[in-house]
Amino acid sequence: MGKILIVCATRAGETEAIGKLIAEGVRLSGMEARVVKVQEIQNETDLDGYAGYVFGSATYHGDMLQTMKTFLFLAQKAGLEGKAGGAFGAFGWSGEAPDRIYGTMENIFKMDMASTPLRLKSSYMEGGIQMAQDYGRQIAKKIK
Repeated sequence: MGKILIVCATRAGETEAIGKLIAEGVRLSGMEARVVKVQEIQNETDLDGYAGYVFGSATYHGDMLQTMKTFLFLAQKAGLEGKAGGAFGAFGWSGEAPDRIYGTMENIFKMDMASTPLRLKSSYMEGGIQMAQDYGRQIAKKIK
């Protein structure tokens, strides 16, 4: 059974809530999912042993959080090429963070990415729960 790691950089907890809903979608697909805060990843070996990765950050002042930027430099050393991937994030106005994370994963890490990044204002508004769970299913399907 494949395992998917979901790494969240969150300010107010909404990005983490979305990450947990993505994990539910992964589990509903019969796979394992682990959700961690970005601060829990200390080195590239903490990324070993997963078939897929989903990275998320809140958008703050038009960009991803600094902790996610730092994490992406670390993740670049982890050899994620060809692995399934996805990017997501919560936002208030603009929502650029998921796009920037997605671009890094696709173009620099050379990962097998989901069709688009997932951008939600909230996990509980406008079908957010279903959208996040469906995103988890989409990533799991890439591994099966």
